Amino acid sequence: MDLGLRNKVALVAAASQGLGKASAMSLAQEGARLVICSRNEQSIRKTAEEIRAKTGATVVPVVADVSKNEDITSFVQTAIREFGTVHVLVNNAGGPPTGHILKVSDEEWAKGVQLTLMSVIRCIREVLPYMEKQQWGRIVSIVSIAAKQPINELLISSTLRPGILGLTKVLSNQYAKDNITVNTICPGLILTNRQKELSASRASEKNMTMEEYLADSAKAIPAGRLGRPEEIGDVVTFLASEQASYINGVNLLVDGGSARGIH
Repeated sequence: MDLGLRNKVALVAAASQGLGKASAMSLAQEGARLVICSRNEQSIRKTAEEIRAKTGATVVPVVADVSKNEDITSFVQTAIREFGTVHVLVNNAGGPPTGHILKVSDEEWAKGVQLTLMSVIRCIREVLPYMEKQQWGRIVSIVSIAAKQPINELLISSTLRPGILGLTKVLSNQYAKDNITVNTICPGLILTNRQKELSASRASEKNMTMEEYLADSAKAIPAGRLGRPEEIGDVVTFLASEQASYINGVNLLVDGGSARGIH
């Protein structure tokens, strides 16, 4: 199936590893031209080289912290300078600080707002004028199952991510007429570096090894395993495709059946 992404310009945030990297790799395999960012220059350059080597795609690495407005502007403007427009935006960022409400400081809350919520708002605000002008755009935000099923240990994430789902619905209503779709992916347990860090911490609290904790976690997932990053990346790519033009305003769980409610 030709997904209609050849030579489309795609921005992927926080793409040096994990779900961002998997999304960038999947888009590159479909022939998209990429601008990818990370806070770490060495990591993002290495990722760009890896994607080029595996796919032959054009990949422009940018050093940017998506919690900073000026870095987002620079990220998007790099795409405009290199390619003249943006067709696809993939919002992604690391997780905000964790902790109990009596221990999380105002500064940590503020950091979470900038990283988790404002990064999405600012990236969308930067790319929308170009998508409107060309009457074609795909905005896909990677969030978390916590947006639909709050997780006690992830207080800030569970508070802020539902707001992204609301933003998705509003913007999908407003921009559908311009052939711009706005969708959100809510991954469940995916075996990324971030998940390994969380698992190691939780395993330590329970006097378990990380491997034992992951195996125990998999028992609660109907699929019987954790997801792979590329399984999220491929969903991102499909939602960015021409074939997904009638999928709009969806907050999609990709979790192996983990969420217990009816969504």
